[in-house]
Amino acid sequence: MLPSLVELKLQYCQLQVLPQSLPLGTNFPSLSVLDLSDNSFNAPIPQWLFNLTGLRELYLRWNFLHGPVPSEFARLKSLEILDLSNNLDFGGQIPGLFGNLLGVVLHNLQHLDLSSNRFWGSIPNSVGEKMSSLKHLDISYNNMNGSIPDSFGQLSALIDVNLVENSWVGVLKETHMVNLRSLENFKLTTDSSNHSLIFNVPVKWVPPFKLKSIQLENCIVGPSFPAWLQVQNQLTSVTLRNVGISDTIPGEWFSNLPSELTFLVLSSNQITGKLPSQQLKFPRLSTIDLSSNKFEGPLPMWSTNASILYLQDNKFSGSIPENFGKLMPRLQKVYLSQNQLVGEIPDCWYHSFMFWAIDVSNNSLTGKIPASFGSLRSLSILLLSSNRFDGEIPASLQNCTGLTSMDLGKNRFSGVLPSWIGTKFQSLFMLNLQLNSFSGPIFPQFCSLPNLHILDLSGNKFSGTVPKCLPNLTAMVEGRSGEVFEQLLLVAMKGRKMFRMAYFKEETKVVTKGRAYDYNRNLALLNVIDFSENNLSGPIPEEMTKLLSLRVLNLSSNHISGAIPEKIGDLKVLETLDLSHNQLSGEIPATLSSLTFLTHLIVSYNNFSGKIPAGRQLQTFDASSYQGNPFLCGFPSRVKCPTESITTTAPPTTGTEPEDEEDEIFELGTGLYVSIVLGFGFGFLGLCVTLLRKEFRKKDIEW
Repeated sequence: MLPSLVELKLQYCQLQVLPQSLPLGTNFPSLSVLDLSDNSFNAPIPQWLFNLTGLRELYLRWNFLHGPVPSEFARLKSLEILDLSNNLDFGGQIPGLFGNLLGVVLHNLQHLDLSSNRFWGSIPNSVGEKMSSLKHLDISYNNMNGSIPDSFGQLSALIDVNLVENSWVGVLKETHMVNLRSLENFKLTTDSSNHSLIFNVPVKWVPPFKLKSIQLENCIVGPSFPAWLQVQNQLTSVTLRNVGISDTIPGEWFSNLPSELTFLVLSSNQITGKLPSQQLKFPRLSTIDLSSNKFEGPLPMWSTNASILYLQDNKFSGSIPENFGKLMPRLQKVYLSQNQLVGEIPDCWYHSFMFWAIDVSNNSLTGKIPASFGSLRSLSILLLSSNRFDGEIPASLQNCTGLTSMDLGKNRFSGVLPSWIGTKFQSLFMLNLQLNSFSGPIFPQFCSLPNLHILDLSGNKFSGTVPKCLPNLTAMVEGRSGEVFEQLLLVAMKGRKMFRMAYFKEETKVVTKGRAYDYNRNLALLNVIDFSENNLSGPIPEEMTKLLSLRVLNLSSNHISGAIPEKIGDLKVLETLDLSHNQLSGEIPATLSSLTFLTHLIVSYNNFSGKIPAGRQLQTFDASSYQGNPFLCGFPSRVKCPTESITTTAPPTTGTEPEDEEDEIFELGTGLYVSIVLGFGFGFLGLCVTLLRKEFRKKDIEW
């Protein structure tokens, strides 16, 4: 018996046992604050807790509590704060669990946090009808898949509401917001797969609240930019992502955004128009994301300390301002891809802050790679593809030893490839140099990249032989990079998920033969070598058959001679093999038939001879895969072998098809054309790559 105990705080005490009963006579009649949060109880809520009828504040977050939420909470009539967040296994339909508790008893409740659990269904009417004192409501990161009731609009004391990361449905009308006169922070996001929640508010309706922050994602607010948003002139954080706005940006609203603004996201809409031409000053702004809209005109001139700038996938034109780096001295990530930018990249990238990513791909930029890029020693992502850059790779770039992705494809670069790429860039995950004019040999130093998964040197003027040292690319042998590196990739692929832990976000799109395949899981399994359309000669090294995790191998359109190594069958996970347009000879190894994941094979236009090996795999390909080999015979070609007749159908097979390995096998087609499109969360590493492959010569092959 502790009659005078008023507050008991045991958070972060590493407690692991939560007693389900107390000794007879134990009571805390004066206890008003109980905090047991951030322990590891892994138990249900005990019944003795509900004898503490004087409690005003109860904190049970992060305790791995499980089981149903007891109805006995109704005894705690004095509760003002109830925090059950982040217990993960709490769940059920809120009306079923809290109907009486919330609607009838807890009139004094001001703060209710149910976030990061497994609640589902709708918000009960009783929340709005009876909880008149509620100021803070958090049901974020649950499985809520129902509607928000009209009575929600009666919560006149409500200041903060967080409903993100659920799957809300229905229609929000004026009645849902008409009395929210105290509202300052409003966050609501739904499932991105559909726009199941619609704001049906009169275009000219003016709300009673003045917001400080708003976050709306994956719901329908547009198509017009509604007045209830335009009148918000005290905002310090704005997120309107994928909300169906296809209106012209309200110039007055944008120009009058408070200088205290810290977060500005209007991405994935169809917003048009030009941004204000005058220099805007937002000294506290950290993130700018206007990507995937239809903004036009010159790049906006902001004077800000923002670290993240996403302007990709718009119609911005003109050049990159010479004082770009001075206006935004704290930049860490710059995404300007898929616009209409021209001119040279200014040589102004000298600053001491952590700079991680530059993406200016898919524009019409010219000139050379700025030497000042070499001062960005923390640079991880460099994407310059699909422009008109020329010259050689500057020696200063070797200072960027943290590079994980370098894409210079589809430009006019030339010269011998620096051997230091293979010694300085030990973290390199992807190197794409395709469709340039690089020349000279492929140096053995390139085999010293332990984390390399994608190597595309196609469409250049490389000469010499295929290096025998390729098995030193350990990621392509073992299938994965080092544990630490892979964990960074795993975190990265979570993107803008629950805990915002991502170093970068990425989405991979594999495009081949006119078809597109999304591949956004297990990126570390994507192992590609493409040396096609160069001047390589000599044999295929036997050592290449040691790349046991290789998925795609393209050596087409070179001068490679000799036979296919007999051990080619050791590449058990190979899915695409293109050896066409070379001078290869001899018989096709029977071991190719053992490659059960091989979905695309092209050996056309060589000097192969003999019979195409029998077996289910090789005879499932079209005859065009083998054409241009006059001494090759047997099904599926139309050339008859001695002592056999030609059939027009594949021979019967036995056995069953191998099951696909879920999340490990992706589909790639002949004539690899890979495009990797990435964005960012925040952190240290990043991966934002574009691996593009040109079309095969139509005069030789008709697909």
